[in-house]
Amino acid sequence: MPRLCDICNDARAIVRRPKTAQSICKECFFHVFETEVHNTIVDSNLFKPGDRVGIGASGGKDSTVLAYVMKTLNDRYSYGLDLYLLSVDEGISGYRDDSLETVKRNKEQYGLPLLIVSYEQLYGWSMDSIVAAVGRKNNCTFCGVFRRQALDRGALMLDLDHIVTGHNADDVAETILMNIFRGDISRLGRCTEIATTGEGYIVRSKPFKYAYEKEIVMYAYLRRLDYFSTECTYSPNAYRGYAREFLKKLERVRPSAILDIIHSGEAMHVAKDVQLPSLDRCQRCGYISSNSICKACVLLEGLERGIPKLGISRTKQDVEAGPRESDLVHFEKLRQDALEMRKTRQNSAACPQSACACRSESGTENCS
Repeated sequence: MPRLCDICNDARAIVRRPKTAQSICKECFFHVFETEVHNTIVDSNLFKPGDRVGIGASGGKDSTVLAYVMKTLNDRYSYGLDLYLLSVDEGISGYRDDSLETVKRNKEQYGLPLLIVSYEQLYGWSMDSIVAAVGRKNNCTFCGVFRRQALDRGALMLDLDHIVTGHNADDVAETILMNIFRGDISRLGRCTEIATTGEGYIVRSKPFKYAYEKEIVMYAYLRRLDYFSTECTYSPNAYRGYAREFLKKLERVRPSAILDIIHSGEAMHVAKDVQLPSLDRCQRCGYISSNSICKACVLLEGLERGIPKLGISRTKQDVEAGPRESDLVHFEKLRQDALEMRKTRQNSAACPQSACACRSESGTENCS
């Protein structure tokens, strides 16, 4: 006799939840998964009505499920959010170009606007060209630094208030382990936060912070979502892989190990007398940094000067402060452009005429 769902006790159970060991039916699984994400959003007070929220979309299972769930919850619970898809094209042939095709299909499937920013466009380097210069040993350092800044730059281009990413409980637990292994106290404190303030007024958050990767895979499969499942061709040598392998071994022994590590990380506090790096602005591009020159600018200078290990190796290299011809567009300009876009939207919304026929060429001063 088939086992019945532990929740509704009516339909046939087809899923065993790794987090709770419950055997539940498909509809109950959808309900509990979406409700848990909703509770995470509400309990953490992540959004407010009217927020422009960008969904970091890579075409993979996590970001595809995130886009589907965010749209579903926004409609179901009337969050009042304006949702956008924001993708980064790292320039990895045979991987990112294929996954972006999935993102473009998601755009049509979910009816969400999409912006794609590329490393080539922002930095003048693709990941393929970076790997050709530095090899495969440290390439993930470049990608991680550039990707984070690229998301913030894309967010300012869209004048977003908030970025949500598909980082799940497994990712958070891996990051905690990595920072413990490295002894990185400052990052250990930040990596457990569900929301962090990035460049300017942009907030970055992880609605899937407590969602297991296995459950996200099951959700995508049972919902028959369209996602890209190939791993990055440059990731096998990434340091994160060692933390992931260790975490999987712990999970086999104790399934709750993932959440246990997250809660342990949340409980850790740095003593008040410990001096942590203070955050400032990069003198070149204006991005938030604990040094006078941010990591992205240092890495770019190393690539341009033909010393790609600059910023990676322990060997001290001179990095001059001040502007360079190959500088990125300064973040202050991006912030000002975003503020102008916001002002234009607010003026348009204030006008009682939908076509704003009273608007003059010089602006909205003739609007009633």
